[in-house]
Amino acid sequence: MSDLFRLDGEVAAVIGATGVLGGGLARGLAAAGAKVAVLGRNRERGEACVAAIIKAGGQARFVTCDAISKDSLQAARAEVEKAFGTVSVLVNAAGGNDPKVTVVGDKKFEDVAQADWMANYDLNLVGGCLLPCQAFGPAMVKAGKGSIINIASVSAHIPLSRVVAYSAAKAAVLSLTQFLSREWAKSGVRVNSITPGFFPAEQNRKLLFNEDGSPTARAQQILGHTPMGRFGTDAELTGAAVFLASPKAASFVTGIDLRVDGGFLSQTI
Repeated sequence: MSDLFRLDGEVAAVIGATGVLGGGLARGLAAAGAKVAVLGRNRERGEACVAAIIKAGGQARFVTCDAISKDSLQAARAEVEKAFGTVSVLVNAAGGNDPKVTVVGDKKFEDVAQADWMANYDLNLVGGCLLPCQAFGPAMVKAGKGSIINIASVSAHIPLSRVVAYSAAKAAVLSLTQFLSREWAKSGVRVNSITPGFFPAEQNRKLLFNEDGSPTARAQQILGHTPMGRFGTDAELTGAAVFLASPKAASFVTGIDLRVDGGFLSQTI
């Protein structure tokens, strides 16, 4: 049992690891023994994540990558392969909600511009799942093994107010995850998703906390709808990722969505 969740010998590419949650996942996979490629556009944050992993005794490398460019993704894959070998764990953590497609106040659904809607899709579906799977998946299929972990959202299951385009894009991520899990199952490649509940991160901090650190009215609504009555922590999301990445612990697990939401989606009245 001691090595059931170890990732020694695995090469993990975490796209979006320059963000708070993606960075936490990268550090967690490295702590479990994987060699980790930190992929993203922000070099300063990426190098900081790599430094933290190395300081903790892990192996990591920052690779510049634009998730909505297939050429950039393929170039990043080649650089990771040169440094560490074939990627066996892909985590798609790029994404976020764009305020331009947030339906709030005087802005109505019919006011959302098509260009803004499609830009949100590019970020959360195309760059957050589709293109990375196209760029990294075939090499996994050729190697006969691999684990792809897509990051979904509670709003993919029950569309939350305001974030209409984000919810629709994340729902599409769930559908694509199940499609790929079926397509690549016999090739030894497992494809799953994680649905995080509410984890304070850069993109939602202003939504959840006032300047004085107190929870906003929106945060109070969220906590009131979360049976555990609190936000999640990085370690709790990392545990789910390490499980799904493990070729031993999750060897017969594909096509699932693992909810790490404190019971949010189980709450009704």
